Amino acid sequence: MIISDKWNDYALIDCSGGERLERWGDVIFIRPDPQVIWNTPRKDPRWRKADARYFRSKSGGGQWEIYNKKIPDVWTIGYRELKFNIKAMGFKHTGLFPEQAANWDIIADIIRHADRKLKVLNLFAYTGGATVSALAAGAEVTHVDASKGMVAWAKENAALSGVRDFPVRWLVDDCKKFVERETRRGNTYDIIIMDPPSYGRGPGGEVWKLEDEIYGLVSACVPVLSGDPQAFLINSYTTGLSPSVMKYILGVTVGKKFGGEVFADELGLPVAATGFALPCGASAYWRKK
Repeated sequence: MIISDKWNDYALIDCSGGERLERWGDVIFIRPDPQVIWNTPRKDPRWRKADARYFRSKSGGGQWEIYNKKIPDVWTIGYRELKFNIKAMGFKHTGLFPEQAANWDIIADIIRHADRKLKVLNLFAYTGGATVSALAAGAEVTHVDASKGMVAWAKENAALSGVRDFPVRWLVDDCKKFVERETRRGNTYDIIIMDPPSYGRGPGGEVWKLEDEIYGLVSACVPVLSGDPQAFLINSYTTGLSPSVMKYILGVTVGKKFGGEVFADELGLPVAATGFALPCGASAYWRKK
């Protein structure tokens, strides 16, 4: 398991009975997590003193219950030299997945040790954690997400981190269609990052299921890799899509054309109360040797 354990402004304090107890800066949240199937004793007093808690509805969705009315609508946390805006969103989200910090570090290390300025394509780029990290490391980034609101949030995070004026393109677009157009235009990238959703619907009502789409999506990306690509990262929170499956897909697509090495593993966050790690999705990587 790849552990994101370099945080100061975030901590997974404890987890039990289907919930996480977390610290986001100075704010304490309780949020549901289906991976937490154990019922260990809730000894930490912050279980009873949380600032807010997200409750799932039996009919789907859910809502936040705010206990501390002084919680700001938006606040900022840091990771290394990076800064991100956080807020209590629908469907229990906060605008950041802290386990992704391990992936940011892996990609940033590749960028910093390259012998030239690298071009990065970040697909399904959300609020821009990977984009901001890659920019800070010295890359040129194309950030693509279908949500106008998420792209605007990513721009805010870039400004907070001092990289807003670095070489970046912010695009609101369908990721697969964008890649197909880039292929026709002959544009290429040295690193591709993607974090596609497990399930969704397109503007015409078409259904997106990652298990059905991931192979075609990765295959469509191969032509936009440069002649000397450095890395390809797939992240997934889809339960039925194991790290080994994603590793295989990268091996028979990117690896088949460019050689290199492929590896995959779970992502995790350290749990302060127990010393163990909570699994939080999975990632597969192709890297140039």
